[in-house]
Amino acid sequence: MSATSTFDQAIALARAERAAVHHAELDAASWGFGPRVHGGLLMALGGHALSLDLREESGHADPISLSAYFLSPAQSGKAVVSTQVLRRGRSHTSAMACLAQDGRERMRILATFGNMADQPSADPVRVFTAPPRMPSPEKCVGTEAAPPELLKEAPFLERLDLRLDPQCVGWALGVPSGQSWMQGWLRFPDDREPDPLMLLLAVDCLPPVSLDLGVLGWAPTLELTAHIRARPAPGWLRLKHSTVLVGGGYMEEDAEIWDSEGRLVAQSRQLARVGRA
Repeated sequence: MSATSTFDQAIALARAERAAVHHAELDAASWGFGPRVHGGLLMALGGHALSLDLREESGHADPISLSAYFLSPAQSGKAVVSTQVLRRGRSHTSAMACLAQDGRERMRILATFGNMADQPSADPVRVFTAPPRMPSPEKCVGTEAAPPELLKEAPFLERLDLRLDPQCVGWALGVPSGQSWMQGWLRFPDDREPDPLMLLLAVDCLPPVSLDLGVLGWAPTLELTAHIRARPAPGWLRLKHSTVLVGGGYMEEDAEIWDSEGRLVAQSRQLARVGRA
């Protein structure tokens, strides 16, 4: 990982005296929405702790599947991330990670890790969907064009080079499109290349689809499950989020992440609350 990347600094860990326990420093002023630390960043932090510990324990350092449960809002300040192996197999290890602040649990992750280098190269790949079609990054809308009040409320957007498809920005102009999807391009502005830990952030970094449906307010995540399908190639990531059901105060949101070679490298589904201005 790049020593100068702001993302790597945000998910940096210092090992405690006890095994499988790490110290972290959370910064909502840089990676937050309001006073809360962004959920995708927390997933990447938990994934980082698991990757470090499972690499040493079993050689299974690559996230394959993570389910994160957000139990209470994480704030700026010190945090402790602890990990525990639940089952060790030849090809996969199942484990748990808990992130706590001041003795209060903020997030719990159940995960399966493996070694992507062990995947058979001759295994046929069958993909029954396609990368989202949209203008080039240069013709999409960057976060610098976002309303100032949004950037003030969501400072994590300034840590990303995120370009939205022009079809998906009506909500920011007060004229939501009513469509059930959001898509755009993503990379880090400091040229840090994507990897599996970045994918854990990417599945949760687009504005919620509910905004372009005219449902005001952010959409805090209750649970998010991410599947990492391959190591991404260098370059831009293409993101698409969509929903098929918004109602009763909740929304499911599915994500697809495609790399610069047109491969589907990550998928996710989350359950979020909506309608809270």
